[in-house]
Order: sequence, then structure tokens, then C-alpha cells
Amino acid sequence: MLLSLAQAVDASAFIHQMRDIAIIGALINVAHLLALAVFAGALVVVDLRFMGAGLTREPLGEIAVQARPWLIGGFWALVVTGLGQLALQPIKEYYSDMFNFKMKVMLVAIIFTFFVRPRLAQVDETRLRLWGKLVGLASLTLWAGVAIPARLIGLVG
Repeated sequence: MLLSLAQAVDASAFIHQMRDIAIIGALINVAHLLALAVFAGALVVVDLRFMGAGLTREPLGEIAVQARPWLIGGFWALVVTGLGQLALQPIKEYYSDMFNFKMKVMLVAIIFTFFVRPRLAQVDETRLRLWGKLVGLASLTLWAGVAIPARLIGLVG
């Protein structure tokens, strides 16, 4: 089913026109990197706070609430631009082991980031000493497990 979808997208006249305009792919990549910077900034500021570093004068819950709109906005911008990147080379991505690994880790990272992490950010910080460090480290590790394979897709296939 996914292969059929990838083949249909790859065969589309619109996608062929987009590929013929070289700057389109470059603009999508730049937009994706800008979205990544927004998302990563919002993620890291909260994860560092979970680990007892960064903005230590502010309560963790408050930092998480203030970072959330940036996190969500950056995430949706990543989704849109990522779909744009995917549409430009769907067959290559379909057969890429790195892409498939990235997508599996991303599913876990999304669940952790948007369902587990926000609940823990509202817990009394004195109860989170070790757990906070583990939560921050787990979050950063999961998203590194998305970003690193994403960079390797073009290199390893």
C-alpha cells in the first residue's frame, strides 16, 4: 500500500514540475531547517530544565507552558516541510532503511514529547530529581535518534 502511494506521488505531473524547478527543493530544505531550529530550541530549553540546567530560576512547568506553542508550531512546520521533502523523492525514501528507522523512532518521540513529557513537567520539581534528568535525557536521545538518521538518508540510502 505504501509503495503504491509512493509510486503514485512519484509519477504525479505536479511532482515532476516541482523537481524541474531546482530552487523548490532548496527552499523546502531551508524551511525544514528553520522549523527544526524552532522545534529543537523549544525542546532543548525544557529538556535542559528537566535535567536541572538552563533556566533554573524559572519553574519547569512555566517554562514548558511558554515553550509549548513554539514546540507545536515548529513540529507542524516540520511535518509540512518534511512531507514536501518526501514528495520530491518518495521512492528513494520508501526503500531507505534510515528513513524507515527514523520514522519508527519519530513515532516513539512524538508520543513521549506530546503525551508523557507535558504531564511530567507539571509534577512538583522536588519529586523529579532523578526522573527529571532521565526524562530530559530520554527526550534528547529520542529526537537525536530522529535527526541523525535523517541526515544519513542521503549518505547511506
